[in-house]
Amino acid sequence: MTFSVAIVGNGIIGYNHAKAIVAHGELEIVALIDAVPEASSALADFVENDLKRPRPVTATSLSGAAPADIVVICTPSGLHVSLAEEAIAAGSNVVIEKPLDSNLPRARRIAAIARQAEAQGLVVSVISQHRFDPASVVVFDAIERGRFGRITSAVASVPWWRSQEYYDSGNWRGTWELDGGGAVMNQGVHTVDLLRWLLGTPVSVSAETARLAHDRIEVEDTAVATIRFESGALAVVHATTAAFPGMTVSLQVHGSQGSAIIQDDQLAYFYAADEPSEPEAVNQAAAAIAPEELYGAEKDAEAFAIGHLRQYQDIVQAIDNGTAPGVTVDDALLSLVLVQAIYISASQGKPVAFADVVAGKYDDTERVTGGTA
Repeated sequence: MTFSVAIVGNGIIGYNHAKAIVAHGELEIVALIDAVPEASSALADFVENDLKRPRPVTATSLSGAAPADIVVICTPSGLHVSLAEEAIAAGSNVVIEKPLDSNLPRARRIAAIARQAEAQGLVVSVISQHRFDPASVVVFDAIERGRFGRITSAVASVPWWRSQEYYDSGNWRGTWELDGGGAVMNQGVHTVDLLRWLLGTPVSVSAETARLAHDRIEVEDTAVATIRFESGALAVVHATTAAFPGMTVSLQVHGSQGSAIIQDDQLAYFYAADEPSEPEAVNQAAAAIAPEELYGAEKDAEAFAIGHLRQYQDIVQAIDNGTAPGVTVDDALLSLVLVQAIYISASQGKPVAFADVVAGKYDDTERVTGGTA
């Protein structure tokens, strides 16, 4: 069976979705929708000429195109809720590019709409493609099976660089309303999501943020946070777009009987005490994962699209089987809560309880960057 797909928002990320959708085999792009006609026309050219698929129709609104089986929302974060509502009302399954939205009240509204959609047999999922990376799956499985013993700590670092030109390239970039935040929300959100997925429910968050290397933006370019989880584990989150020239993302997970390090989406280190190991060969990563997924192995030129393809495989399976996708809107909502807890703690200058943010206690709290250079 082939499912028709409409992509709403035809900027850079739309091209990546198009590649993943075409690679799937059971998906066909039938419509491209963008408020800027030139954007949808350019992506239609790409689909037709580069991906060698039938040219999709183009439109400036969802209502201007025929209903599709799946609507993919790739617009600026602050526009997600109305588009999701419109697509679900038309009977479409929905895929939302991260983050879920740019603020919690709107995200809760999407979550409520998604629950209603699921009751009608529709699938609504949010892109968190790194949960489907082989390295992430291996580490998650080890934690679930208790192979690392008691999880004690984790360190997540996203040391990236974004130029001033990057922020100046769109009037929505670097704004609270449409971008929803800076280094944590946009660059660090996938790593924060992985951290919460691996370590469970947070209890308290303490953070500081700053704008240190960029002008003309409202949001932070540097953030550091500490998080305590229900299990007792402690974690550090570091996210920045002010680390020239840009380094690789890393996520370390440590336990009483083992540890793992995911570096640049590949498995750099893995050790579980339940497996025999010679002292000189303590890193068991080579035995835990395929060679091409070890850190340092050459990545496929289309690795980014492949990551999205893995999640599309999960989404299509959920539609076929009438089951929940691997990443639900409620999953994405909790990860967004954690991001917002970081911002709220920085704004308040004190630790905040995760449960209070979940409950909406801080929904009206003004967000600040935590200082400027």
